Amino acid sequence: MKLIDAFKMAITAIKMNKLRSALTLVGIIAGVASIVAVMTGVSVIQTSVEKEMSILGNTTFQIQKWANGPTSQEERIKIAKRRPLTVANADAIRDRVKSVNLVGAELWGYQRVIQYKNKKTEPNIQMCGGTPEYPANNTHLVEFGRNISNEDVKLGRNVVVLGFGVAKEVFPWTDPINRIIKIDGRKFKVIGVFGEKKSTFGGGFDNYTLIPITLYKRIYGKYRGDGRLNSVNITINAKSPELLEEAIAETRRVMRHERGLKINEEDDFTLYTNQSNIDTFNKTTAGVKAGAYVIGIIALIVAGIGIMNIMLVSVTERTKEIGLRKSLGAKRRNILSQFLMEAILLTNIGGFFGVMIGFGLGNILSMVTAFEASVPLEWVLGGLIFCTIVGVSFGLWPAMIASKLDPIESLRFE
Repeated sequence: MKLIDAFKMAITAIKMNKLRSALTLVGIIAGVASIVAVMTGVSVIQTSVEKEMSILGNTTFQIQKWANGPTSQEERIKIAKRRPLTVANADAIRDRVKSVNLVGAELWGYQRVIQYKNKKTEPNIQMCGGTPEYPANNTHLVEFGRNISNEDVKLGRNVVVLGFGVAKEVFPWTDPINRIIKIDGRKFKVIGVFGEKKSTFGGGFDNYTLIPITLYKRIYGKYRGDGRLNSVNITINAKSPELLEEAIAETRRVMRHERGLKINEEDDFTLYTNQSNIDTFNKTTAGVKAGAYVIGIIALIVAGIGIMNIMLVSVTERTKEIGLRKSLGAKRRNILSQFLMEAILLTNIGGFFGVMIGFGLGNILSMVTAFEASVPLEWVLGGLIFCTIVGVSFGLWPAMIASKLDPIESLRFE
């Protein structure tokens, strides 16, 4: 018997037992949909997260005192005891690492208030005290006016570049360039505005200001708002993507030397790139993905057991049919392929609807948020392959029982 004939007979058998087939499909659909829905939801979030985490270009990396990603309480205490990074550390990298061309330094403060005439923001504005390398190293360029200059930093001028959101809030109908604003009661001249850089998670990409780092240190001193010593974030741009790993290695050596670390001492700073950010996120979602696998596999195993039982019932109901076919010359492999095809077809029909429902449920998140919709096509293939495996695994035993029936005894069966 040809494969197409087995396929047609399997379709006919499924149509003749619509209710039984429908009940069988429910389990398959639930199992596949649960896996695909969770994985699609994770993919939706991951696509947006990776886009947001790519604020550093493919040639840029950063050094901070603080850890990148989740840490234990013991690690947090240990990291808090690290010495702050300094502008001198950034200068040493700039002078001694030959594979880089831009080295910037940043100090950050929060809950600042900006005022222009009678217009006043909430105390939720971030402030960066930085160097001219800030826009290039953070892929956030100045769209209107100009960036802070080396001269601004050297002289500690009271100049500021506004984030797009800040400028829109404080100057809704006015050109902000060369206007005088107050930040926490101090006067600053607006020299530029960053281009818009929206955040899917409502982050502060547009809700901050940039001032010269020397001015920041003069105003706010060496302490953060929470009383801890300010630590400089150092951003470094390699001369090319090919030199990135070399630049990281050179920078690490310079930093260890600058901070007087011995060979057997671990780094007292954290160095990370876009990819390390993304890897950290993937580790945090690994548990969710594993949970989806476990739930889906359990559901599919339960559905597979249901298929096996239904196929056994089907064998009993069609015993006479099997005997008649065998008496007319059908071989064991023909009966085997017919019942096996029926099980595979059932699981794949359920798998198809499960994948579609899973995609729909997973993308509900993108409909109610700013996340981008995602359709991980690899799960279509993976889901259907897994359904085929379930169909073969749980349909094989009933198919073998059917193929081994004695034709004479089957014809006598009542």
